Amino acid sequence: MPVSTSRPMATMAEAVVDLDAIAHNARVFADRAGTGVMAVVKANGFGHGATQAARAALAGGATWLGVSSPPEALALRADGITAPILIWLYPPTETFEKVLLEGIDVSVGTVEALDAVAEAARSMLVVANVHLKLDTGMSRGGAPAAEWAQLFERASMLHRAGALRVRGLWSHLATAEEPSDQGLQDQLTAFDEGLRQAADAGLDPEIVHLANSAAALGLPRTRFDLLRVGIGLYGIEPVPGASHDLRPAMTVQAQVLLTKRVPAGTGVNYGHDYVTDRETTLALVPLGFADGLPRQASGEAAFQVHGVRCPVAGRVAMDQVVLDVGDLPVRPGDVAVMFGPGTDGEPTAHDWARWAKTNPNHILTGIGTRVQRRYEPVR
Repeated sequence: MPVSTSRPMATMAEAVVDLDAIAHNARVFADRAGTGVMAVVKANGFGHGATQAARAALAGGATWLGVSSPPEALALRADGITAPILIWLYPPTETFEKVLLEGIDVSVGTVEALDAVAEAARSMLVVANVHLKLDTGMSRGGAPAAEWAQLFERASMLHRAGALRVRGLWSHLATAEEPSDQGLQDQLTAFDEGLRQAADAGLDPEIVHLANSAAALGLPRTRFDLLRVGIGLYGIEPVPGASHDLRPAMTVQAQVLLTKRVPAGTGVNYGHDYVTDRETTLALVPLGFADGLPRQASGEAAFQVHGVRCPVAGRVAMDQVVLDVGDLPVRPGDVAVMFGPGTDGEPTAHDWARWAKTNPNHILTGIGTRVQRRYEPVR
């Protein structure tokens, strides 16, 4: 999707989402691995729009959807999406009735949660589908190794009783982008042990899934039955410096609202951290940290205007930034591109992540609701 710098904008700022790119990226993963693909559309589809991203990913060959919470999954169902969905975060008081009625799979990492899901299933006369999550070394969600035997024993009993079906078994990798990392090797060994223990307990899940975006592309051993594709779905290369024909799906741009010619020695924005070193033109752009521009990028970041990268002059404020556009013939109404695919030289989400000392996931999910989404449809 080319970056538009001439088309009049209907709003002050917009995030243009290329749904064809999301479909293409889903297809890249499906073709590369030859397995099923779970499109992770949590956090409003990494800022792109959960329902729109889900539909594009499914059109591109994804077979599952993954979200964090019950409300995220139920919102997809309310929008008419019928594909299998997995959730993995919920409060201890979750009763599960709504998600089970909607045929949503539940990740379980404790005996207590397993019993709660089974109780909800019995009360509604349905069979719940669960995915047992193992903590293989990330020390986050999932059952620690010392609790696997108890979890498997209880799951096997409930499975045989017909209260639930152990449909999946999974874990999450901490350093998939570093194939030589010893911690990664330890996690793979631990996961193999978890699979063995599950089999010994009489469990035979139809779906085993371990690979995230980085592992799906670089670690064939992790692919199993299903890939969980998050950041890669949106066109961000999960391994810095690698190239797998992924297409970034989001371009954030805004209108220039005001320009002014100023002399050398002019202080700009709060604190006058930036002082012009020559006569120049300043351009006011209505995007700020309330819209997702990281304040930490002040003094480092740039936008593209008329094909030229122009530095952010001074601090990122709540609602606006000032660009030093030099002698470019910039006028109010011209388009300033925060980031895009990078194909026309504009900054990318990776650039903003580097400037802010964070990751591209943070940049994408941070783009706020004041920035209107505009969708380029899947052809």
